[in-house]
Amino acid sequence: MKIGLINTLLVASTALVALSTPTFAQGVRENYAPVTAEMLANPPAEDWLMFRGAYNNQGYSALDMINKDTVGDLELAWAWPMAEAGIQETAPLVHDGVMFLQTNNNIVEALDAKTGDLIWQYRHVLPEIPASWSYQANQARRQKNSIALFEDKVILTTVDAKIVVLNAADGKVAWEKQVLDYNLGYSYTVGPLIADGKIISAISGCSIAGTAGGCYILAHDVNTGDELWRFNTIDDPNNPEQQESWGGVPPENRWGGTPWTTGSYDPETNTTFWGIGMPGPYAELIRGSGDGSVLYTNSTLALDVATGELKWYYQHLPRDNWDLDSPFERILVDQEIDGETHKMLISVPGKNGIAFGLDRETGEYLWSKETVVQNVVESIDEDGTVNINEDLVFNAVGEEFLVCTSVSGGKLWQAGAYSPLTETFFVPLTEACNTVAPTQTEFTAGNAVGSVKFGPRVLPEGITDAGLIQALDINPEQAESKWQYRYRPSPTSSVLATAGGLVFGGDAAREIKAWDQETGEVLWSQRLNAPVGGYPMTYALDGEQYLVIPTGYSNSASSISSAFPEIPLPTGSGNSIFVFKLPKADS
Repeated sequence: MKIGLINTLLVASTALVALSTPTFAQGVRENYAPVTAEMLANPPAEDWLMFRGAYNNQGYSALDMINKDTVGDLELAWAWPMAEAGIQETAPLVHDGVMFLQTNNNIVEALDAKTGDLIWQYRHVLPEIPASWSYQANQARRQKNSIALFEDKVILTTVDAKIVVLNAADGKVAWEKQVLDYNLGYSYTVGPLIADGKIISAISGCSIAGTAGGCYILAHDVNTGDELWRFNTIDDPNNPEQQESWGGVPPENRWGGTPWTTGSYDPETNTTFWGIGMPGPYAELIRGSGDGSVLYTNSTLALDVATGELKWYYQHLPRDNWDLDSPFERILVDQEIDGETHKMLISVPGKNGIAFGLDRETGEYLWSKETVVQNVVESIDEDGTVNINEDLVFNAVGEEFLVCTSVSGGKLWQAGAYSPLTETFFVPLTEACNTVAPTQTEFTAGNAVGSVKFGPRVLPEGITDAGLIQALDINPEQAESKWQYRYRPSPTSSVLATAGGLVFGGDAAREIKAWDQETGEVLWSQRLNAPVGGYPMTYALDGEQYLVIPTGYSNSASSISSAFPEIPLPTGSGNSIFVFKLPKADS
């Protein structure tokens, strides 16, 4: 590695302060029905048990009371202000008439899903950190889908790298486990997956100076918290090709490889699938990896849930020089064609917006499809080998290139949805470019090792609309455009598909929309208090279907807001959830 380009300061002088007792609103949900393993494998349509609804991460609901004919009649049932300011990336869950809501800084609330009344609140006490640890402090403001449900418990992953297990009935702590050292920079920003009696979790903070050499997907016993296995995404001694791909950089000088989004799970093969983020530092000139592909960054990993062993991997963007990481949701799709069942993994995994289809049993490349303007991938071979545009690889510190898409997407954390009703993949996207230049910086505790300078986000030449909802017609051989919906503001929420033939999603202009899955026609829209965010979802109670829309402060909106200056963004956070339902029929 080119040590001369890296002056590393890794010593942290601050220890955790003494922690006080977490605070609660003292309510109890009597007779709460446990979430069984069978429910997780086959979720009841009236519940929403995981951040994308089911193990397959499809973001699809089988409920159809809200449909093309009735969506125009939706009315507000109740609303709730979020407990804490911060980036709005929440994923509400619902079971047995209770909505479980996680917010920034690891606050968890249980609400009556029919009325919106608070049942209990848990506030995790976070350690104090030095003011200079700016990137690490920001981790607390970007918590998304950080809870999971199992049996009579709520499982929370925290910004100080703990697993905390709460009683679902009253929010009190059942047990907690310190997984990794928060003082080094490790944290959790996404929630766990409960599978095969295990809590499968993925750590963040792997681009912070003190976390060199290790970024992990881990499994813990769901009852005791005992660690069962861990997989290091940037150091795999069992794979010589992986080691060689770092171009001689030893593990202790490697960063990145963060699994930024909760994985999917195939119970039939006991396999979990995770997307992995960019390498650090961002430019190969600085990290010293030469033209190595730096595995397993920007890859899909298939891991055996029983052992943590790697089954296969596929790399979507080798030699990332621009922070265009590919860690986003992996969606599992089964399609029966001429009597044969095809088991696919589909995704728009990264910021460059290229959609991929893989055989999820073997990792074989099936197809790819570009969706937005991008210039970093030059071509993809028939065998799936991705070839980057080497004209954008930096040769000197300070050299600047215009890169599309930008660090703000293309595709970001906002999840797409797949509808088995129409065999269509709906993806929220942003058209954007920015200049990128490598820098020489000192690595300090609590801060990122990115070592690049990004210019303002701008629209690609000839494009006037930042936002795009892309509907892709999916089969094992191709993903073709079914329809596109282009609009000025950027999409700021994930999308939700339903058996009612609708797809829901929201934007920086504070509007939630319902599109016709077949045509892309907008059938309903509602302007709310802030950019739509997080993960819209739906559930049913007492024969009525509810639609849940989170709103609030959005990095996705602010980073590209200069592209639509006529749409003012709210100055406050506005973090809330809005719950809609159909009016009751006249008796």
